[in-house]
Amino acid sequence: MLAAFSDAATLRHALAFEAELARAEAAEGLIGTEAAEAIATLCATIAIDPAELAEEAALAGTLAIPLVARLRAALSGDAAKALHKGATSQDVADTILTCQIRAAGGLLGSDLSRVTTALAALARRHAATPAIGRTLLQDALPIGFGLRIAHWQAGITEATARLRREVEAGATQQFGGAAGSRAGLEGKAAAVSARLAAALGLPDSPPWHARRGGIAGIATALAIVIGTLGKMARDVSLLAQNGVGEAREPAIPGRGGSSAMAHKRNPTGCQVALSASLRAPGLVAGILAGLPAEQERGLGGWQAEGPSLAELFLLAAGAADAMATVAEGLDIDEAAIARNLAAAGLGNDIGESAALVAALLAPND
Repeated sequence: MLAAFSDAATLRHALAFEAELARAEAAEGLIGTEAAEAIATLCATIAIDPAELAEEAALAGTLAIPLVARLRAALSGDAAKALHKGATSQDVADTILTCQIRAAGGLLGSDLSRVTTALAALARRHAATPAIGRTLLQDALPIGFGLRIAHWQAGITEATARLRREVEAGATQQFGGAAGSRAGLEGKAAAVSARLAAALGLPDSPPWHARRGGIAGIATALAIVIGTLGKMARDVSLLAQNGVGEAREPAIPGRGGSSAMAHKRNPTGCQVALSASLRAPGLVAGILAGLPAEQERGLGGWQAEGPSLAELFLLAAGAADAMATVAEGLDIDEAAIARNLAAAGLGNDIGESAALVAALLAPND
């Protein structure tokens, strides 16, 4: 995940944008083929120090300005003139971000699948295991222990699907030019955009410079994913308390101990996920605050999205990896479950828990 949002990845996507834009425009007869190939060759071979470029971008206010200047200085004649034709700095920035979002979404999906697969197996195994249900942190009525797990699984599955939909709808190509009107391309901008999107592996889209709902939707969906992992983490940590002891994180050497109390087995994975769930809402709030963008291109709002989205993906990745480890090795103590149920004195009628487990897991079958 760090690599997906690294300076190297940012630069790679930016260079791919310029190379494929040139090729798309050459295919539509807007620039010469030789000029396009000179641009593409340069983008594939040029050596740029990301740290130096970052300093120049900070001064210029955007990555595209120093990048285009460096590329143009290394070109000559028609190729230098043709570079970046019809594009603007935000086209580059937003397209980089959407490429990174799609790469990050794929990485995150792998760990989320680990969580849901492990939880589904546990939920089925314990669907009819009588356990005390708890509401408002107090003993309530009996439930199947697997029903609680099935709700964790269903929540994470639903959140994963929501994120996938938001990424598909919102992480699209940006190509609108200086004011979002696709000016100066002889009426061929739509064809250029379609070719560029295909080359970059992105869905084509009309320009969305100041329409940031897609990015906000992705950020919100990420926070919901993190929150569903946090829900599981909260429950596991409560089940692991002394005096309850119904489930614990797997015992892994070097994990979950205490520097001062050797007897402790701390829920370290849950700690990671709960920390992430506390941090995520503030990051999303910052992105939502940028939705009232000014006219054709906003000032300060969209520029704040990239770092916040990167942080959200990193939090989600850390939480998903931590809870995958927990789910795959969750230590469930059936004796403690039975003891706590008996102590509650509320019988063992678990209602339709088993059928509900089956219904909750049905979308995965």
